[in-house]
Amino acid sequence: MTSIQVKNVPEEVRDELAAAAKRAGHSLQAYLLGVLEREARFARNLEILAQTPAPGANVSLDDILAAVREARGVSDSDFPSQG
Repeated sequence: MTSIQVKNVPEEVRDELAAAAKRAGHSLQAYLLGVLEREARFARNLEILAQTPAPGANVSLDDILAAVREARGVSDSDFPSQG
C-alpha cells in the first residue's frame, strides 16, 4: 500500500472528521481510508455510467405517451386535439 499526506487541513475540518470517526467507532486513519475508498468507487461508477447508454434512450415522446395511455386504459380519442 501507499501513503497519502494532506497538508494545511484547517483545524475545524480535522475536528469534524475526528468527531465523525469517533461516532462511527473508527480511528481517524480508518475513517479517512473509508472516505477515500468510497470516493474512488464513486468515480469509477460515474465512468461506467458515462459509457452506458440510458435505458430507453431511443424511445420517443409519442411512444411514452402511448404506453402511459395504454396502461391507463385510455385512447387518443379521450383527449382533445392539440393541433
